Amino acid sequence: MIGTQEIILICIVILLFFGGKKIPEMMRGLGKGVRSFKDGVNGIEEPQPGKKEDAETKANSGK
Repeated sequence: MIGTQEIILICIVILLFFGGKKIPEMMRGLGKGVRSFKDGVNGIEEPQPGKKEDAETKANSGK
């Protein structure tokens, strides 16, 4: 198992490698990616602008 000392060492290496300013940006991007993945798995889609208009246009073109 990973102990406290190993976790601290990993955090220090990440901080040295990426720097203090890049880490919040990376975490924000990771959070957005996880949220998008969860929405995709659950089948929740945000309404896309123009999608309703496309359906109406196709329905009206058949008349």
